[in-house]
Amino acid sequence: MKNIMKRNYKVLSLLLLLAFASCSFTSNKFSNPDKDKLLIQIITFVIEQGHFDPIAMDDAFSEELFSDFVEVMDPVKRYFYQSDYKDFEKYKLTIDDQLKITDITFFNVVHERFVKRIEESKELYKAILAEPFDYTIDETFDTDYDKIAFPKNKKEMKERWRKQLKFSTISNYDDLYEDEKRAKEKNPNYVMKSEKEIEKEAREATLRSLDIYFQDYIDDQRREDWFAVYVNTIVEEFDPHTYYLAPKGKEDFDTRMSGKLEGIGARLQKRMDYIKVVELISGGPAWRGNELEVEDLILKVKQEDEEFPVDIVGMRINDAIKYIKGPKGTKVTLTVKKVDGTVKDITITRDVVEVFDTYAKSSVVKKDDKIFGVINLPAFYADFNDYKNINAAKDVKKEIERLKEDGIEGLVLDLRNNGGGSLPTVVEMAGLFIKDGPIVQVRSTDTPKEVLKDRDKSIAWDGPLVILVNEISASASEILAAAMQDYKRAIIIGSKQTYGKGTVQNVIDLNNMLRNNTSGDMGALALTRQKYYRINGGSVQLEGVKSDIKVPGRFSFIDVGEKDKENPLPYDEIDEAQFTVWEYYFDYDATIQKSQKRMSNNEQLKLIEENAKWVKTKIDETVYSLNYNKYKAQLKANEIESKKYDAISDYDTNLTFDSSSYEKELIAKDTTDLKEKRKRWHQSLSKDVYIEEALNVLDDLKTAYPIKKVASTVKN
Repeated sequence: MKNIMKRNYKVLSLLLLLAFASCSFTSNKFSNPDKDKLLIQIITFVIEQGHFDPIAMDDAFSEELFSDFVEVMDPVKRYFYQSDYKDFEKYKLTIDDQLKITDITFFNVVHERFVKRIEESKELYKAILAEPFDYTIDETFDTDYDKIAFPKNKKEMKERWRKQLKFSTISNYDDLYEDEKRAKEKNPNYVMKSEKEIEKEAREATLRSLDIYFQDYIDDQRREDWFAVYVNTIVEEFDPHTYYLAPKGKEDFDTRMSGKLEGIGARLQKRMDYIKVVELISGGPAWRGNELEVEDLILKVKQEDEEFPVDIVGMRINDAIKYIKGPKGTKVTLTVKKVDGTVKDITITRDVVEVFDTYAKSSVVKKDDKIFGVINLPAFYADFNDYKNINAAKDVKKEIERLKEDGIEGLVLDLRNNGGGSLPTVVEMAGLFIKDGPIVQVRSTDTPKEVLKDRDKSIAWDGPLVILVNEISASASEILAAAMQDYKRAIIIGSKQTYGKGTVQNVIDLNNMLRNNTSGDMGALALTRQKYYRINGGSVQLEGVKSDIKVPGRFSFIDVGEKDKENPLPYDEIDEAQFTVWEYYFDYDATIQKSQKRMSNNEQLKLIEENAKWVKTKIDETVYSLNYNKYKAQLKANEIESKKYDAISDYDTNLTFDSSSYEKELIAKDTTDLKEKRKRWHQSLSKDVYIEEALNVLDDLKTAYPIKKVASTVKN
């Protein structure tokens, strides 16, 4: 399988290199060498020749690129005027023509105007923050910037900034006011600051935050950084998973792939003006702290050696991450907004997150007089420099054998929040549960489909199998879940559908596409080269994998899937592959019906669904009061409402989870924090209603399966 993927990549690289050679693409092609023009020339050629489904670079493309780039440069409409937009509109239908002749006039015009407006905004925000805000005025601020136009003149621009700054400052005001109240409660003799003094301090905090942001990052951005933004906007018109890695971004990508992440151990994503937590790395600093959660919005960041935090609302995500990450051992304090609307300060000590902490792990659980196993897989990881020893399929097989030694009668494979990974690894892993046969079908543009098969007739686990998924389960997770569902080998429990990413990307080093390169590092391009399909012929693209047993979750009503992205590739179908369903599936449908009946009467799931609906209403809110009394009343209302859902975390399954016998021996010799990691994981499993139902399903299924005995002891 690994050889297939390597062969595909080599063929692509060879074709592109030959094409480039025939076109004589060298860094001195231009009489006046221009790295930006050369990059445009390479990027447009590679994407048109290599993308799975390239779109026409025509007027429609030009119009979309125009809108998207202006939005990327000024998403909250506080820099450009309507007159600027009108100047830019001259190029609205001609950017495609410019790109074809490596003309970058549109970028130059927008960038030059942007730099000018940035300088003007520095004076503007300083002047506004020099005057007090009146929090008794009954006015609101709307964060849905799609509904507003660019300011017509300086008066409108100043008003736009005033409201945005007042909105940013009101939370500072509330924090300071609450600090004063707490100080008074602690010491009755304490003399509280006046509202006027508090208001002044709140403005000063906002001013410091903006000063730091502009000085440290906006002023530090060079033209090439903004040009990389432009290039990335171009390639993202083709699909959401094709993206440009500028030289610095390429370095960061290589660092991530090397297996070490230095920082807080969280994956972040931009949502509107906010930076959202989308994943916590198991074993990482944020995970160990047990305070930061997925879906938290990060509002401010404070370094341990600085007195005041930096407001990152409205920042580009790359800029915000620079504040959040940092050297091992340093502390960072994040001000986060929880999904229930409450705001909390969380201090995290940065550390190096090893890939080991994202590897597969297992637990045994006793249910009545039966023993079951749970395997958690955060990602389909693989080290292609040492694939034989480091890959998720190998590790899951080991965990299965260890659980079998403890006498398990059923297995839960937890793929919730698993964003995917290596394609060869998922094919190999699927083979652990079936004798042999097709696992996934892969198709490239204008080439016959390729059916990737498990050819190993051995089976690691032939007993009852349940796979847990949610809306974040993507890519390789969807391949495995789909294959097991089509074979009727496993029952899928989880969200209405998984993420819906049915595409495969190759990362292409653009420097390898040039001869005689004297222009410096050109970066890399992650390019969508293929689509994959279920063995029944359907794609998971947009549609995802539909769970056999659908249960509500915290993401049920939130736009998190591929269908909610910009420019996703469409759903389609191909011919199915030849396969034979699992021979012991005869209890499949009856078991699903039993589970659905149990789930419909489960009070914990009803509460989770109610909470998910409420969270969606909070996310959809865009209008906020700038009157402090009303602002405070809304905060209190959110806190009261959120208390209704405290019972979700109080839930207990009364099940006992423990390490396998093999892992207990490891823990006895361990000098790290493995024991604490497993203790916390087992505690979370014991409160997990989805795990509880997965075990109920295994209990229903187990009599239908002759369990395979352990043939030999697995050695580490």
